[in-house]
Amino acid sequence: MNLEAERLLDRIGLEILSALQEDGRITFSELGKRVGLSSPAISERVRRMEEAGIIKGYRAIVDPEKMGYPITAAIRLSASRERQEELLDFLRERKEVLLCERVTGADSYLLKVIVTNVSHLEALLDSLSKFGQPVTSIVLSVPIDYRPIQKWHSGDERL
Repeated sequence: MNLEAERLLDRIGLEILSALQEDGRITFSELGKRVGLSSPAISERVRRMEEAGIIKGYRAIVDPEKMGYPITAAIRLSASRERQEELLDFLRERKEVLLCERVTGADSYLLKVIVTNVSHLEALLDSLSKFGQPVTSIVLSVPIDYRPIQKWHSGDERL
């Protein structure tokens, strides 16, 4: 973490981030009331956090089931180094793939996908099998859907 980012993550900065993570549409006026700063001061702080890359963006959280994708699955996949770029190109083209993380361990990638039904999932797995053996888990429920990122301090028992 650079010095500018560290300065922005003081107590007020962390309160701003917490509020924005809970409600990305909060007005600067309301945010200012919560943390004790003026609207222009909040605007400047948020702009600096965006420029520093602390705030990466804003987006709506959409329910996949209401969009016609009732099944969410996690797929682990190992791919040879020679086929990684081809795999990544393939994954970028597949609208079912919401997330692709490169991971350590026995697998190379962890995917989060949404599909319309089990046949759709089977077809996706068949397509992925040319890159390696996919290992799939269907999500039954989501006990922790989204948790805002908080800054912990050494000695904090939550670590």
